[in-house]
Amino acid sequence: MEFIREFIEFLRQRKKFWLLPIIVIMVLFGILLITAQNSVVAPFIYTLF
Repeated sequence: MEFIREFIEFLRQRKKFWLLPIIVIMVLFGILLITAQNSVVAPFIYTLF
């Protein structure tokens, strides 16, 4: 949790708010890939890409 707090503080100090949507999308995409590896829904998710 300290890393997230430091990252938010970095964004605030450096005015790099444009990085936030990129990081959020990358995290969501990673979560999607991890959950889709061993599930029944995997073939349907892979057809989206």
